[in-house]
Amino acid sequence: MHFMGAIRVWVPLLTAAMLSLPAASSSISVAAGPEQIRMNEPFAVAFGRGGEWFILEHKGRRIVHVSKDGQFTPFAGAEAAIRAGFNDPHGLLATRDGSALYVADTLNHQIHRIDLRSRTIALVAGTGEKGYSGDNGPALKATFNGTFAAALDPGETTLYVADLGNRRIRAINLKTGIVITVAGDAGNPLVDPRAVAVDSKGVVYILERGGNALRALDRKGVMRTLIAPNQTTPPLKGPKHLCLDSDDNVIIADTENHIIRRFNPRDGSMATIAGSGAKGSHVDPADPLKTDLNRPHGVAFSPSGDLYISDSDNHRILKLSR
Repeated sequence: MHFMGAIRVWVPLLTAAMLSLPAASSSISVAAGPEQIRMNEPFAVAFGRGGEWFILEHKGRRIVHVSKDGQFTPFAGAEAAIRAGFNDPHGLLATRDGSALYVADTLNHQIHRIDLRSRTIALVAGTGEKGYSGDNGPALKATFNGTFAAALDPGETTLYVADLGNRRIRAINLKTGIVITVAGDAGNPLVDPRAVAVDSKGVVYILERGGNALRALDRKGVMRTLIAPNQTTPPLKGPKHLCLDSDDNVIIADTENHIIRRFNPRDGSMATIAGSGAKGSHVDPADPLKTDLNRPHGVAFSPSGDLYISDSDNHRILKLSR
């Protein structure tokens, strides 16, 4: 688990060539849309076992289960098999073995865990009250202010939470249940941490929505700015989510630019891998860069390596394959 440390600003040189590299031999398709199921602003996707996967709807306030053979069934929420009073949830995360899901229940200011074997749900963090309290104590007795996203460390012993309203990243030790703040005070200030992800070496990546920046917190608690506001072309514009690929590249849902981008933290290069930049619904199966998106909010890799994109305002999930 990380401790607070100093900030270092590292500004990579991003050339025009670096900004426009397409994904080689890639295709894009609709994995879930109105033809399969009527969704209300899908924000996140996670993958279970045996080919099953899950879609979290922000405004629908539910989780939908997708079976291996493509059957769509309400899974968790007010009118689903698992009863839960979600309030505008944003984040969905699966454990590596696909046996459990973590749900960032945003306006309930809580984190839930769903056991996919027993089909039961349990509270992990948050009292349900909006606030900031409880560091160095039980996460169940702590208060949060808008739990927007969550991420597990490589060993799956620590759960990181983007506590946006408190402008903090908080970490929960899953063995002890204790929560601490790891970024977001005077030592490591944040604007509005919307999403968090952890790479294979334990580096924590933090995406700022209004700050339009990407930051990295190393294992010593030192934070670097990897992408600063107005640094790229186009500049990040209200980015909402991120994930890591198998090479620890950072995949960013650049929401208000209507594109998906790949950032290489080793050399600072950036490439658009999906989205024309125009707001729309057209899909070009052979060219992801000619496909229009409408405020994409979520990105997640399937076990087979396909990238699933929550194309939220088009109320669909796209699949980018290589």
